[in-house]
Amino acid sequence: MSLAIIKSRAQLGVDAPPVTIEVFLSGGLPAFSIVGLAETAVRESKDRVRSALISSGFRFPQERITVSLGPADMRKSGGRFDLAVALGILAASRQVPIEKARDTEFYGELSLDGAIRPVPGILPSAMQAQTAGHGMVVPAPNGAEAVLANTDVRPSGSLLEVSAYLHGRVDIPPLTPVRPPSSLLVEPDLSEVRGQDQAKRALEIAAAGGHNLLFVGPPGTGKSMLARRLPGILPPMSLTEALQIAAVESALGSPLDLGQWRRRRFRAPHHTATAPALVGGGHGPKPGEISRAHNGVLFLDELPEFSRNVLEVLREPLEAGSITISRANRQVVFPAAFQLVAAMNPCPCGYLGDEHGSCRCSAERVAAYRGRISGPLLDRIDLHVGVGRPGKHALQKTGPCGESSEVVARRVHEARETQLRRSGRCNARLGSGSVDAHCRPDADCLVLLAAAVDKFRLSARAYQRVLCVARTIADLAGDGELAPPHIAEALTLRQLDRKRL
Repeated sequence: MSLAIIKSRAQLGVDAPPVTIEVFLSGGLPAFSIVGLAETAVRESKDRVRSALISSGFRFPQERITVSLGPADMRKSGGRFDLAVALGILAASRQVPIEKARDTEFYGELSLDGAIRPVPGILPSAMQAQTAGHGMVVPAPNGAEAVLANTDVRPSGSLLEVSAYLHGRVDIPPLTPVRPPSSLLVEPDLSEVRGQDQAKRALEIAAAGGHNLLFVGPPGTGKSMLARRLPGILPPMSLTEALQIAAVESALGSPLDLGQWRRRRFRAPHHTATAPALVGGGHGPKPGEISRAHNGVLFLDELPEFSRNVLEVLREPLEAGSITISRANRQVVFPAAFQLVAAMNPCPCGYLGDEHGSCRCSAERVAAYRGRISGPLLDRIDLHVGVGRPGKHALQKTGPCGESSEVVARRVHEARETQLRRSGRCNARLGSGSVDAHCRPDADCLVLLAAAVDKFRLSARAYQRVLCVARTIADLAGDGELAPPHIAEALTLRQLDRKRL
């Protein structure tokens, strides 16, 4: 009888809980069983492991082989445990020494000839292994991704190579941690937008405070053009933020584009997207668009055309910054601290209030169109800005129009640094207690706010959002205290509160 223990990790969303692979060889008729709530792909590893061992020239034990994947009550899926199971069998049958494997985790799917194939979700495992102080042996194609989070990553291409490494016959040198450079792609520039001074100002405020933003205007006025310029004025991502979004991409099994490693994501799903596509789900479950936009921008064009049920699922993640997907046998939490930018027409035909268009929509149709966006969701959007047609002088002007994204980004970065020093987070993420502490209005501001609450019937949430936006406006101006002009501008940037039917 013999026992060997190998370390690895499962994939559970963007989490990587540890899994202990115990291999026990005992007398009796030859058999090979895997226990520990293993799904089909894991159970099928018996045939892959057997063929890989024989093809690599090892002796397959003619004994009763029991493989236990612990903890027993957590589901295990995928082929990531193949290499660990094979090494456990070799160690238990005393064909390879196990000393080097005590503080090392092993990952990889085995082909029938013993080659090691890449597996999805390696970056979350690397982050957790680094925290635990463990090294890693990973498939060679996963090496560049894993080394982003772990300093002891050894890439390997075959079972034979790993065996020789454990024997000490060859050395698999760890990869040198290299932080890939930021993306060299040039973001669309704000100076390319002609006219739209108020919309540009709203975009700057949204970027500085992390606020959600809604553009309302006729077709062709530049709403999408404005939205696509938001990532270019946002502060650069920190290493932690970049690792978080890279972990989401890794959990999806998508190849990590190292050239865009530090670039904020801009996700723009079509209005036919389903709720699982937007927030995540399916078998696994997998992250959705809001998680892929984590620390970036989620742009919803033609907002009222989205199903109302789809839009309503955004309410909780907009507040919490994460989404919890619950299933009968598991619960997975995905990050979802995204910045929402949306665009909509003022009416079904799109030309309500447009002096160059002829609107044919009745008041009932307009009310039904706007009614697709619920009040609670609208309350969570801090800025509602009208986007009209630019004048002919703005259209005929040649060259840059207004400040460049680089100039605006510097102001945004300074304002965001002020917020982080003051409260440790951007203004849009302030809780009720923090709003009271950092966005305290003076007597003149309170008079203006009281009048706005009475006239526009602002909810308690909308009241707090106005204070947060005013705080951001003050930060951009370098003012330490809130003043009536800050409150007044924040109120003018909530135009739908004044136009609700």
